Amino acid sequence: MFSSFLRPNNLSQKMMRVIFSIYLGVTCLITSMQFLTEYLKTQDSILNELKQLEETVRGPIATSLWQYNKNQLNSLVSGLIKMPIIEGVDILDKHAGNMISKRSYTLASAPLSVFDTKSDLYWMLNEKKILLGSLTLYSSSEVILDRVLFGFSLIAITAIIKLSVLFWLFIWAFDRYLANPLKELMSQVNEVQLSQNISKRINLSNIENNELSQLQENMNKMLSAIERDRERLLEDEQAKRNWLEDAVKKRTEALQISNEKLKKLATRDSLTGALNRGYFFETAQRLLVLSQRQNSPASFVLMDLDHFKIINDTHGHFIGDQVLIHFIHTTQNLLRKSDLIGRVGGEEFAIFFPDTGIDEAFRLADKIRKAIGNSIFEIEGKTITYTVSLGVESSETQGHSIDELFKRADLKLYGAKDKGRDRVEK
Repeated sequence: MFSSFLRPNNLSQKMMRVIFSIYLGVTCLITSMQFLTEYLKTQDSILNELKQLEETVRGPIATSLWQYNKNQLNSLVSGLIKMPIIEGVDILDKHAGNMISKRSYTLASAPLSVFDTKSDLYWMLNEKKILLGSLTLYSSSEVILDRVLFGFSLIAITAIIKLSVLFWLFIWAFDRYLANPLKELMSQVNEVQLSQNISKRINLSNIENNELSQLQENMNKMLSAIERDRERLLEDEQAKRNWLEDAVKKRTEALQISNEKLKKLATRDSLTGALNRGYFFETAQRLLVLSQRQNSPASFVLMDLDHFKIINDTHGHFIGDQVLIHFIHTTQNLLRKSDLIGRVGGEEFAIFFPDTGIDEAFRLADKIRKAIGNSIFEIEGKTITYTVSLGVESSETQGHSIDELFKRADLKLYGAKDKGRDRVEK
């Protein structure tokens, strides 16, 4: 029972733990406040006793200091240390120098807290006060605890007894009025759930007119409603199944359309609409292999917009993007349906000409160069002109992969750049 209280697995035990924990917390708080109040009250009482002792011994100590009778002074201090409420004595001279300092404890066994009362020592001479030094009497928390320990022990024992009795009363009450009825309710609910007889109802034994009886009534009403709805659900099942089949069919068609769109997005550059680098090279390689099998030439053109960084830095990246789109649209209008164009870098594009020799590819490349150089692109009230450099390579000289054609065309492109840009090199 105690282990189930610590690790509850049902609602009644959780409620019991919450209520008992609240009561335990309140009891501990009140007990702690009582102890603290008694502690502070006892501390004030001990301070008053220290002051009374200080008034009693002030005269003899002052006499011993005036006569400088150190033996008598040591005897007085030793007697004070033996008193139950005094934990230490300090006597300082008028220059605050330490004359005598004694403690009833060692540094290793020092109490948690120490408090004191201090007064000056005077000698009356010719009705004048002569300052001799100061007397400090110390007491500690140990003295207080010795006095309040018995009373606090009684309070703690009483609290423990009350907690123990209330704990078992809580257990009995919860088992009697909540846990056992809930167990019976859950057992009958499980029987209804496992039973094939939908007309079965819940009937608790010895139930009073409370929330559980209302719960039983509502659950029986719910079972009746389920029984009424069962036939209607069976009638609707076939109609829903037909609807589901139609919905699946429509969803499948929609997914096919989406897959086609995704395939297009996966093969196209999102900005210009040209083939992206991966799909361009994959398709160009297949066409190159086909051309080689048919002993037909194929050409590769690599293009790079001249001074494109200046356009971006001068007009901004938005206009730079529009220039790239303009370039693709202008170039595509000059290509054949069988030609491939793709974006292989930031401002770098490539064209694959199947069944095309290098001379014809050079002519088409130069046509593109002139069209770009002669075009005027206006946007946001600005007129943008730009040029393009092109490198042309063909598979006629040797059998090459598309990567090798790309590397050789790249060298031709850099040759065009080195010779002043806005030109075609083959």
